[in-house]
Amino acid sequence: MGKPLFSLTLLASLTLASCSTILDNLPGIYTLDVQQGNMIDQSMIDQLRPNMSKRQVLYIMGSPMLTDAFHQNRWDYIYSNQPGGEPRMQKKVSLLFKDDQVIGVQGDFKPSSLPVIKESTETTVDLPPRELEKTLWEKITGLFGINADDVDSSTESSPVNSEPKINDSDTPMN
Repeated sequence: MGKPLFSLTLLASLTLASCSTILDNLPGIYTLDVQQGNMIDQSMIDQLRPNMSKRQVLYIMGSPMLTDAFHQNRWDYIYSNQPGGEPRMQKKVSLLFKDDQVIGVQGDFKPSSLPVIKESTETTVDLPPRELEKTLWEKITGLFGINADDVDSSTESSPVNSEPKINDSDTPMN
């Protein structure tokens, strides 16, 4: 009774294992691209220079993936990418600091000795000058055919908004 149970268990486990490899390789099955860590590319590493401050490195590289409590002067950046079920590609860069300034770079990327020439992606748009002859209130009242001068003169003469004027001659003297 033990021998058939063992062979049945072995057959079931082989069948399940083969299903997973068959399902992974079927055409038309979508698998997600898995990206983890800090995205690192050569242009980011090329911008790093000796004696840069930690703040400047944060601006270029972002915050480090790993900071070790025992090695406070070392920042580790790790990027892992697994596109569509293919084998995982992993890249590492370690930055070494002394007195809060970069003294070294270790890892899969090496900084370039050439000067950094980064083209600007910003564009300038020229806008036509605005008409500042009319205020917003004048434009709104103009839509209803009301002249703004008529509205101003009517509010000045209305008794609700007017306060009595006091002359020095009207006040009694003590």
